[in-house]
Amino acid sequence: MEITYEKDNKERVPFEHYLAAYQKSDPCEVSARTGAVWSEDSSEFLLTFLGVEYAIRYPDFSIRAAKETERPCSLMQISAARTLVIRFLIECCKAAGTGKFLTYREVPWGEVYYRQFSGRCLARLAYSYGNRLDAFGSTMEKLGARKITAGDAGYEIEVFDGYFIRFQLWSGDEEFPPSAQILFSDNFAAAFHAEDLVVACDVIIGAMKLV
Repeated sequence: MEITYEKDNKERVPFEHYLAAYQKSDPCEVSARTGAVWSEDSSEFLLTFLGVEYAIRYPDFSIRAAKETERPCSLMQISAARTLVIRFLIECCKAAGTGKFLTYREVPWGEVYYRQFSGRCLARLAYSYGNRLDAFGSTMEKLGARKITAGDAGYEIEVFDGYFIRFQLWSGDEEFPPSAQILFSDNFAAAFHAEDLVVACDVIIGAMKLV
């Protein structure tokens, strides 16, 4: 399935830039650096994103689900997800986490992008699900997230293999509006830019609307 970009789509030009870099990359180097499995026979990478395994063709970046799944194939439905994944393949590296989780302000350059993160991610999550905790829980579970003890409701979801994000919600009342916190496994800081984390959360919240 292909996503078409309108002429005025702000994501089209950046994606074309990343696609050109992807097409010039060495697939064996990409595989060694990121952990994505490369198949010489099919000219595809196997990569798991939000719990769904995808086959991503090289060099044209066409995408298919590698296996049947009941989970939403967000990589084939959300254009920002494609940009995030192609950036992962051309720029990021596999890094091991220590089990520690970081707030957005704690990641490099997080303070610079915090206002964007707060509006696009924290506020959006809080006001979409802060007073609908049951819907939040059922939706996250359909995405394959794991329930954790945090806030009034909390879930941990694996974005790429070994990279985890925790969504935490506190419901509102007559005095206080609902609020949210999002934490990142510490290996994100070693492998991704701060703006990528905003996109990752944005994509997850978008994927929640697909279930």
